[in-house]
Amino acid sequence: MTVAGIMKQFQVVGRHTANEEHPNPEAYRMIIFAPNPTIAKSKFWYYMHQFRKMKKTTGEILDCVELIEKDSSSVKNYGIWLRYDSRSGTHNMYREFRDVKLTGAVSQLYDEMAGRHRARPRSVRIIRTAIVADEDLKRPNGMQFVGDSVKFPLPHRVTSGKRGQKALSARTYTKNRPMTHFG
Repeated sequence: MTVAGIMKQFQVVGRHTANEEHPNPEAYRMIIFAPNPTIAKSKFWYYMHQFRKMKKTTGEILDCVELIEKDSSSVKNYGIWLRYDSRSGTHNMYREFRDVKLTGAVSQLYDEMAGRHRARPRSVRIIRTAIVADEDLKRPNGMQFVGDSVKFPLPHRVTSGKRGQKALSARTYTKNRPMTHFG
């Protein structure tokens, strides 16, 4: 599985194929992060084979829908519990991310696991996700953005007179350097 851009959240529902012995088998629902529905269904069968000894040949997918987060207007803290396979073994891990959507936090997770731990996307398994309150944060990277006294300075801005100009216009090149420090 490759991770291209933002991950999406899918709800996949599947069950054993109905037969004479079990005309109405039990259905299983799973929330899966994947780039597209095809990979989401593939991961569903991967986990079902591990947990319930059920394969794609003996089962059927009832539903696969993308879940879209309703409130994506404010930044939230997300905690993600995961398990990943490294070159030396299998490790459990807890990570915290700040994002406006859960899918954005999961995308950050895959990027960070690739960068810091050289973990391939196929070896990362997300166990659980949760929204974490500001007072419950554990990692210093997330704690530095909590509080009322946090300010985000914009130190090196270019004046807006240069922005929005067409290329090679009369004002593209000037004799003065742009002033980027506004006391």
